[in-house]
Amino acid sequence: MKDAPIILASGSSSRRLMLEAAGVAFTSVPSGIDEDALKEAMVVDGMTPGEIADALAEAKALDVSARHPGALVLGADQVLVCRGRMFSKCMSETEARETLSALRGRQHELISAAVIARDGKAVWRHSENAFLTMRDFSERFLDEYLGVELPEALGSVGVYRIEGRGAQLFSDVAGDQFCIRGLPLLAVLTALRDMGALPQ
Repeated sequence: MKDAPIILASGSSSRRLMLEAAGVAFTSVPSGIDEDALKEAMVVDGMTPGEIADALAEAKALDVSARHPGALVLGADQVLVCRGRMFSKCMSETEARETLSALRGRQHELISAAVIARDGKAVWRHSENAFLTMRDFSERFLDEYLGVELPEALGSVGVYRIEGRGAQLFSDVAGDQFCIRGLPLLAVLTALRDMGALPQ
């Protein structure tokens, strides 16, 4: 697998920035799958949030891998769960306000899954969990937060960027910061080294 190109099967700016900061040479090719439709079908089938994150990461990796033979294609997905409810990315300020209000004062779980595919087959997979407790912030803070962070924060399922102003939402965080940002980066880097795509 030496010198195999690395492709990120995602348009996520957060995942792209993490790989770039780590010095990984790659190209970004977003997958063409319908994530919402797949997720809905998986929920109907009774799959767990962890299984859904893994399956979506695999679907993205396989979709792009089929069009780029020989490449190591990294697919990733993140699922947020709070009190048994699985949240999806928000499309508007109204939805963002509802999500943050639902998470306020409560602990939620983030599951970040990654799958590497080559020649249309998954060759590696990994997932990590993080647990975050949002403080009971005021409506004034929520108004100011949304005014500053939108629309960029809509790219996160929890409407926050932990590496920035989103840190002010929390009273406690247990988990890897890379996982929270949407990619189990250290495990991915280890896998790419083991596959000969990065220097040992």
